[in-house]
Amino acid sequence: MAFKSIYTVITDENLAQSTLERASTLAAGFDAHLDAVCFGVDRSQTGYYYAGANAMVLQETLSRANSEADHLAEKAREQLGKTDCRWAVESGVAQLADIGRHVATRARFSDLVVLPKPYGADRGVELEPILEGALFEGQVPVLVVPENVEPPAKPKRIVIGWNESAEALRAVRAAMPLLIGADAVHVLVIDPPQHGPNRSDPGGMLSQFLARHGVKAEIDVLAKALPKVADIVQRHVNDVNADMVVMGAYGHSRFREAILGGATRNMLERAEVTTFMAH
Repeated sequence: MAFKSIYTVITDENLAQSTLERASTLAAGFDAHLDAVCFGVDRSQTGYYYAGANAMVLQETLSRANSEADHLAEKAREQLGKTDCRWAVESGVAQLADIGRHVATRARFSDLVVLPKPYGADRGVELEPILEGALFEGQVPVLVVPENVEPPAKPKRIVIGWNESAEALRAVRAAMPLLIGADAVHVLVIDPPQHGPNRSDPGGMLSQFLARHGVKAEIDVLAKALPKVADIVQRHVNDVNADMVVMGAYGHSRFREAILGGATRNMLERAEVTTFMAH
């Protein structure tokens, strides 16, 4: 399936230009339609105001979010008007606790969501629930693009983070249009299992599956020589000069990853190339 409907979310004026540039570049490269939704975010938490809070305070919060959404939408239309892709811009207001649901409503009818890295200096707290809303409730693959990276519409060298999980296989299936067009695909297996049907041929069944789609894949088996899997993946990406990583997202619950950390969060924190994720 080709990517014909691309979706992005804008909540931060400082990230708006770069996010729209990357999303519109991909939309033009895929000959796709780009939908950009600009949210003014009410960042006050549920229960922040006591029951008798002045209604003027609540109205001021809502008015500020509306003004923010309108301003972002105006900037987005101005920027996208200079591009060659087909596009549409909408605006709206969402509470921080509910923004994931709003994102998922539109993401469900998209082929791909393009978002900035949710972690890093000066990143708003809404970026993480936006990513999770698209992945979990929207059930759509997400392309996370780091700052100072121009995402290739047709990546040349791709690393697949393969751990035999359902999430990883889902990501591979969703990324198939990109994998087919790549010059080289590396299936990265870290510390393969010592027991089980694939112990003697780690990644072999995936390689066969890819080959039948015309993808020439190499299997790279590495030991876990570093404490975090994300560090090993990133080092291998640099070694093979890859311009994209394909991986499953959140193999554990989001709560566990939030408390204990996990490969998904670590990858997003350290990513230096475009990361294609699916859950």
